[in-house]
Amino acid sequence: MTHEFLSDDWMNAARAIRAKYEGQTPKIAASIRINQVITEVPFGSGEVKSFIDTSSGDMQMDLGELENPDAVVTTDWATARAMFALGDQAAAMQAFMSGKIKVTGDMMKLMSMQTAVPQSDITVKIADEIKGITK
Repeated sequence: MTHEFLSDDWMNAARAIRAKYEGQTPKIAASIRINQVITEVPFGSGEVKSFIDTSSGDMQMDLGELENPDAVVTTDWATARAMFALGDQAAAMQAFMSGKIKVTGDMMKLMSMQTAVPQSDITVKIADEIKGITK
């Protein structure tokens, strides 16, 4: 079953996928704490705040905000969906170059995420399953 990216149903399904593979992913050596402000969301108030936190060694992604993040990324819903749920790196680069992504804070930390998160068969499987639940 598919759900709108970042909706409560999508978040619950994504949490369940990550929980299914808990303890099976490689540890992330770099501590990166990023808040995201997603605008033009097609449901709710039109804005969603979420975060990514690797300080525990695991990728944590959820709704809400972290205190004292390394960086804050603001972008529209369609761009966030393409980057974070569908893993479209070309869309991410194009959005950044066209000004659809705004970053405040430590840009180097944000850029380090590309190489800090180790890839494995399990992380690929998680990404594929999350793509599969995303409308």
